[in-house]
Amino acid sequence: MRVLGLMSGTSLDGVDLALCRFTNNKDSYSYEIEAAQTFPYPKNIAWKLSNALDLTGPELAELHFGLSCFFAEIANNFLSDKQKPDYISSHGHTVFHSPENRYTLQIGNGGVLAQLTGIPVVCDFRSGDVALGGQGAPLVPAGDKLLFSDYSASVNLGGIANLSYDDADGLRRGFDICPCNMVLNRLAATFGQSYDAGGDIARRGQLNEELLLWLDNLPFYKEEGARSLGAEWVNRNIFMYLKDHDTETFMRSFTEHIARRTAGALQQVNGERILFTGGGAHNTFLMERIQANTTKNCIIPDTQTVDFKEALLFAFLGYLYLQDKSNILSSVTGASRNSIGGALYKV
Repeated sequence: MRVLGLMSGTSLDGVDLALCRFTNNKDSYSYEIEAAQTFPYPKNIAWKLSNALDLTGPELAELHFGLSCFFAEIANNFLSDKQKPDYISSHGHTVFHSPENRYTLQIGNGGVLAQLTGIPVVCDFRSGDVALGGQGAPLVPAGDKLLFSDYSASVNLGGIANLSYDDADGLRRGFDICPCNMVLNRLAATFGQSYDAGGDIARRGQLNEELLLWLDNLPFYKEEGARSLGAEWVNRNIFMYLKDHDTETFMRSFTEHIARRTAGALQQVNGERILFTGGGAHNTFLMERIQANTTKNCIIPDTQTVDFKEALLFAFLGYLYLQDKSNILSSVTGASRNSIGGALYKV
């Protein structure tokens, strides 16, 4: 089966499309990424997404529809010279995420996307798990377990850094480690850059141990078991305090914070081979600091896997949904049971 994965992440560095082919041989899965591309957001959509928490109801509804039309436009352009996929599997874009209050919202209407592309769409992967008492995140560990089992664990350094691994009993575990590129990219924007290429800005900043201690002692990091982060938490606990520090200092200190939190999370992993993907894997300074804080073998794969693994895995979640297979793991999210997450929009 051929599935187009569509991923819009909290780092706001673009929409990733990955055209994937999956095969299943007695529940042993394999994949091929046939083509992949990242599309930048139009400036008006990027601004609205970055300020979505402050939009009125009608403004959010307008963005919901407009983002769907943009998804359809880039999907049609991307697929114009390629074999048509059987399905599109869309993550959408997370605006609100507060599982403790029993809600999560990913915008980008699957019905609109299906009708404007003429391709059935699987979407809305998180809400069912939240209804079952789960975090609705992270969702990719099911795909990590089935497609990347050669590694002891997987770390994705996206807008939020998250970890996925098998415990001593073979159960898949995973959780959000800490904010990552959604903070670093916003800091880089003050220097007129969309991201800190290679971590060069952070590298020249001064490490503030007092700031680092304050970050490390945020209450979230004392939680255990299933846990996840959203933009609301980052705004309330990180962005509110940016004005109190020099930007280069904050970027250097926050990079160290990511490195230490990530290295600390890896202590519970059995095995040495850790797969690193996401935009943060291109941040040379960040990866240097992570490796300096752990004895694990931090492995950065080929560029396509680094950049499009999440789009691949959401395509795979859609594939599992269509195979009537569980794609959301309660051992990761804390829900009352495993579930088949998603909703299908036909054309």
